[in-house]
Amino acid sequence: MATTAQLFEEPFDADEYIERLAWRTPGGGSKGGAEAFDPKRLLEEFENHIEELKQLDLKIQRRVEKLEHQCHREAKEFAHKVQDLQRTNQVAFQHFQELDEHISYVATKVCHLGDQLEGVNTPRQRAVEAQRLMTYFNEFLDGDLRSDVFNNPEKIKEAADIIQKLHLIAQELPFDRFADVKAKIASKYHDLERQLIQEFTAAQRRGEIGRMREVAAVLLHFKGYAHCVDVYIKQCQEGAYLRNDVFEDTAVLCQRVNKQVGEVFSSPETVMAKLIQNIFENKLQAHVKEKLDETRHSDVEQYLKNLYDLYTRTTALATKLTEFNLGSDKHTFLSKLIKSIFSTYLESYIDMERDYLRNRGAMILQRYYDSKNHQKRPTGGGSIQELKERIRQRTNLPLGPSIDTHGETFLSPELVVNLLQETRHAFERCHKLSDPSDLPKNAFSIFLLLVDHLCVEHIDYALEIGLSAIPSADAKNANLYFLDVVQQANSIFHLFDKQFNDQLMPLISSSPKLAECLHKKKEVIEQMEVKLDTGIDRTLNCMVGQMKHILATEQKKTDFRPEDENNVMIQYTTACSKVCAYVSRQVEHVRKSMDGKNVDTVLTELGVRFHRLIHEHLQQYSYSSMGGMLAICDVAEYRRCAKDFRVPLVLQLFDTLHALCNLLVVAPDNLKQVCSGEQLTNLDRNLLHAFVQLRADYRSARLGRHFS
Repeated sequence: MATTAQLFEEPFDADEYIERLAWRTPGGGSKGGAEAFDPKRLLEEFENHIEELKQLDLKIQRRVEKLEHQCHREAKEFAHKVQDLQRTNQVAFQHFQELDEHISYVATKVCHLGDQLEGVNTPRQRAVEAQRLMTYFNEFLDGDLRSDVFNNPEKIKEAADIIQKLHLIAQELPFDRFADVKAKIASKYHDLERQLIQEFTAAQRRGEIGRMREVAAVLLHFKGYAHCVDVYIKQCQEGAYLRNDVFEDTAVLCQRVNKQVGEVFSSPETVMAKLIQNIFENKLQAHVKEKLDETRHSDVEQYLKNLYDLYTRTTALATKLTEFNLGSDKHTFLSKLIKSIFSTYLESYIDMERDYLRNRGAMILQRYYDSKNHQKRPTGGGSIQELKERIRQRTNLPLGPSIDTHGETFLSPELVVNLLQETRHAFERCHKLSDPSDLPKNAFSIFLLLVDHLCVEHIDYALEIGLSAIPSADAKNANLYFLDVVQQANSIFHLFDKQFNDQLMPLISSSPKLAECLHKKKEVIEQMEVKLDTGIDRTLNCMVGQMKHILATEQKKTDFRPEDENNVMIQYTTACSKVCAYVSRQVEHVRKSMDGKNVDTVLTELGVRFHRLIHEHLQQYSYSSMGGMLAICDVAEYRRCAKDFRVPLVLQLFDTLHALCNLLVVAPDNLKQVCSGEQLTNLDRNLLHAFVQLRADYRSARLGRHFS
C-alpha cells in the first residue's frame, strides 16, 4: 500500500500510473524484457491492486468522515463560546453605562459644589481685598506708609495695582472730609505713574522687551498710559532721522517699530497709528513746509516740481504703511493725514499751474522770436482784420503786399518740444495733485493753454506769416516757402495729437469734458486746414504763374512754324525743357512737404492746372507740319514729366492732349479716322475742331469740311 500511495503523488498521470504498475509486476513488462510476458499474472496483479485501491478508498473515506465529525463538534463549541462572549460583553456594556451615569452625576455634584464654594469664596475674597485696601487706606489716612509694598522698589508692580484701586475709591469720597487723604493718594498715584514711565523708558533704552511689556501692562489702567505711549513714540524716533531722506527713514523706522509694538503693547495697532500720525504731523509736515515755502514765491517752477515730488513720495510712503495693522480703516486714516499736510497747497495748485504755464509758454515763444530778431505782427484783431480774413478765405485774393521771410518758416521744433514737455509735466502734476472730481476740469484748462500757445500763437501765426509771404501769381522767380511751413506744421500737429491721446485722454475719457476737448481740437484743426488749403491753393497758383512766365519768355512762334522745315534738329523746345525741369522740382517739393493722401490730392490739383496751362498754351500758336511734330514731342515730354505725379488722372489728361496734338500732323484724309479713335471719340467736336484750326494748312486744305 505504501508503494501504491507513492504512485498517487502529484502531479498524477493515470497512464503513467498503469505503466509503472505493470513494470513492477513480474511478467508484466514488454516482450523484450528479462521475463516472458504473462498476461494472466498481470491480470491477477491488476485485480489485486484494484482490491487494494478499494480498501484504501474505504480507509480514506472513514478518515474524512471522522474529520468532518470533529469539525462539526468544534464549530458548535466555538458558537457556544461566541454566545458566551456576547453575553459577557453586553453585561460589561451595561456596567459601563451605569458607571458613566454615575460619573456624570458625580461631576454635576462637583460643579454644583464648586459653584457654591465660588459663591462663598468670591465675597470672601472681595472682603479680604476690601480689608486689605482699607488697611492701606488707613496708612494714607494716618500719613504713615508703613507697608513694605510702598517702600520696596521691587514691589512697584503690586504697589501700582493697590494705588490704582485706592485712587478709584478716593474719587467717590466727599472732598470736604477726605481732602487730605485724597491728595495723598493722588500724589502717590502720580509718583508711581512717573516711576513706571521712567522704568519703561529705561527698559526701552536697554532694549528689554519683556520688562517694557510688564510695565506697559501695569500702566494700561493708569491715566498716564497715553503719556507712556507718547514717550515710547518720541524715543523711537531718536536717531532715526540721520539721513537727508525723511521718507526712507520713516519707512525703515516704521518697519522696525512694527515688530516691537506687538511684543510690548496690548493694542499694537493703536500705538502704530499714533506713531505714524506723530511722524506725519511733525516730521513730514515740517519737511514739506520747509521745501515748499522757500520756493513758493521765488521760483514757481521749482515749487511745482517740489510739490509733485513731495506729494508723490508721501503717497508712496502711505502705500507702504498700509501693510501694517493700523485699525479697521487704515486707508481713510492715511488719506486724512496726507490731506492735513497738503490741503493748503493743493487748493491753490491749479491756479499756480495755469499761471506758470501761461508765463512759461509766453517766455518760450518770445525767446524764440527774439532769437530770430522778429517782432510779432498782430493777427486777428479788429473788424478790419477779420473782414480781410473772410475775403481772403472766400476769394483767395492776397490782401496787402506780400512780405519776404527769407525762407524762414517761423516754426521751431525745439520750441514745440519745450512747450509739449512743459505741458506733459503739467498733465502729470495735474493727474497726481488734482482732486478726482476736479481732474477733468483742470486737465481741460491745461489743454486750452497748450492750444493757445502751440496752435494759435505759434502754428497759426506761422501760417499767417506764410500766407502773407506767398507772392502773387504773376510774380517772377518767386521763392515758394509755404510748402515748408505746411511740412513743419503737419509734423508739429502730429506731436500735438500724440500728446492729446497719450496724456490728456486718460484724464478726461470718462467725463463730460471729453466732448469739449474733442470739439476744441476739431475746431483748431478746421481753422488750420482752412489756412493750409488757402496757402496751398495760392502756392499752386504761383507755380502755374511761374510756368506761364517761362512759357511766355521762352516759347517763340517760330518754334512751331520753323523757317526751314527740313533743318529742325531739336527733340523738344527750350520752353518745354525749362517747364518740365521746374515742374519736377515742385513735384519733389510737394512730396517732401505732404504726407498720406494729401500728397495725391495736391499733386492731382497741380497736375490738372499744369495740363490746363499747357492745353491753353498750345492753342495760342499755328502749326506747320514740322511744327506739329515738335508740338507732339513737347507734349510727349510733358507727359513723361506727368508720370512723376503718379496720379492716373493727370497721366490720362496728357495722354488725351497727346492724341489731340496728333490732329496737327495727320493727313487730311485721315482726320475722321483719328477723331474716331479711342482717346478722342468722347471729346467735344468743337474741341477737336479748335485743334484742327491750329494747322497752318487748315484753310488751304479745306479741313473744316470734315467737321461740318
